[in-house]
Amino acid sequence: MPDISSLTVWAADMRSGLLARETHNDYVFAYSQDADNSAQVSLTMPVRLESWVSRELHPIFQMNLPEGALLEAIRRAIAKVIGDDDLSILRVTGGNQVGRNRFSLPGDDSPHIAETPQSLDELLTYPDTRELFHELVTRYALRSGISGVQPKVLLEATERGTLTSAGYIVKSWGSDYPCLAANEYFCMTAAKRAGLLTPEFFLSDNGGLFIMRRFDVTSNGAPIGFEDMCSLQALGTAQKYSSSYERVAKSIKDFISCDQLMAAREQLFATLVLSVMLRNGDAHLKNFGVLYTSPLNAVILAPVYDIVTTTAYIKKDVPALTLAGTKKWWPRKTLERFAVAHLSLPAGTVSAIFNRLAEAVTETLGIIPGYIADHPEYREIGELMMAEWNEGVNGLVD
Repeated sequence: MPDISSLTVWAADMRSGLLARETHNDYVFAYSQDADNSAQVSLTMPVRLESWVSRELHPIFQMNLPEGALLEAIRRAIAKVIGDDDLSILRVTGGNQVGRNRFSLPGDDSPHIAETPQSLDELLTYPDTRELFHELVTRYALRSGISGVQPKVLLEATERGTLTSAGYIVKSWGSDYPCLAANEYFCMTAAKRAGLLTPEFFLSDNGGLFIMRRFDVTSNGAPIGFEDMCSLQALGTAQKYSSSYERVAKSIKDFISCDQLMAAREQLFATLVLSVMLRNGDAHLKNFGVLYTSPLNAVILAPVYDIVTTTAYIKKDVPALTLAGTKKWWPRKTLERFAVAHLSLPAGTVSAIFNRLAEAVTETLGIIPGYIADHPEYREIGELMMAEWNEGVNGLVD
């Protein structure tokens, strides 16, 4: 069966236009004649008569293409039926994407997918999370428009005592990264204790699953616009390591609303410092993003997400992007110069951020031994994390 050659693109519930792959392999997106500014698919692609043409799939549409294990699961499921090219994958995952954009076949009335919610309590307490996650991938892979190499799916779940459901991201890990769920849970706990904006998140009872509430949907299920820094910098997913934190700072200045700019700059700096303290070498372009209810409304920095201590698995890992032309665990002076020169942060604010983060990381470090006592399978990774955190904090605290 031939690959899909065109899709209708929707922004929330508005039909925005048509995305097609031409015979010479260029990708073309054209807004519908009746599309107004609220149907804009990206902050970088305003509504206009002229088509948007790209040699590769446009970055905003690449943004949610699955990667790694999820991509392979989807390809195995659809290759013999509709093909396994990018548009085919967007077509099957198109009703459940991160952000406002959705995809459907040109003749379809709507891209929505009906789901039967899971129980959040059951996800957190299920005894065999390997079996459970395999079942979740089988059930939800074709409904999960989300990027990232780590195995993950999107699903709806209800909390105990409620009838309403909410969107969640459920993550597991492969054999190369043991105990990654607990790793991410403690890193995100440090971020939350430091006062950074984080989504609601959970660790399953046996440590097998990390579950995070989606921040790109409202409490009543309406989609919120989300764009990562790859999209905002007009880069494909493969280029997520090909940039700098200085350029991320510039993107924030270019796209964040004026009244939200200083808060965004403080959050970016705090996230960068936290990544150095926790030895998170995966703070790449796709792990920073912006949120907006509509392209016409306020644009804010998205909450902190996807923070892990990568050096627990890759001893000599380095930061994902450059700062001052280098990729290394930078000293405090380098970070301070970045804060002043590229984020316009006052010296007092910078000092307070270092102190607040060091305190939060130290407090979180103190609860890891108790978790190791209850989960001995986590001992090796937990002890490596604690050593890395101590080194990271000591290197940045006066």
